[in-house]
Amino acid sequence: MNEIELVERAKTGDTKAFEELVKKTQDKIYNLGIKFFGNKEDAADLLQETYIKAYESLPSFEGRSSFSTWLYRIATNFALMKLRKEKYKKISIDEIKKRVDGTYDRNDLSDWKDNPYFHYRNEELKEILSSAIDSLPLKYKTIFILHDIEGLSVEEVAKILSLSIPTTKTRIHRSRLYLREKLSDYFKKKGN
Repeated sequence: MNEIELVERAKTGDTKAFEELVKKTQDKIYNLGIKFFGNKEDAADLLQETYIKAYESLPSFEGRSSFSTWLYRIATNFALMKLRKEKYKKISIDEIKKRVDGTYDRNDLSDWKDNPYFHYRNEELKEILSSAIDSLPLKYKTIFILHDIEGLSVEEVAKILSLSIPTTKTRIHRSRLYLREKLSDYFKKKGN
């Protein structure tokens, strides 16, 4: 059964259909939580709150976007409220490298165990990148996570954040410039 059929059945009270929707989307929402908060507990809270809100709001879901995009919007709104409330800005670069399905892409990882220098440099770079992402203003961090890390299209990000396409593109560009500047400063200092 496809997503549209499951949504229609869930709207009529079919809990099995809603469970199927949860199964199909829960890894993406959980991983989004990991990328926003950097820990499993807050990611699990995000997951739970997202599906509670989705279940409660399902009758008003009009289908103007996909169910997944609608869930991302609910999850992102919850994450932003939590981040604003707690001013909690930690993100793990190890989790950024994780794929949506929870596995690492072997092509992204090198076997550097025989060369401690490269291992040290890799860990150092992860810390610098993580710190640079953490230092982004929240509106740019959110855009960066949704577009560049989660791989959502500009149109999906615009819908999730209720922004225009030009504003979304501008924020994507600015977040990348900010990160480039932060990383350039680091490499200039290191003489690389």
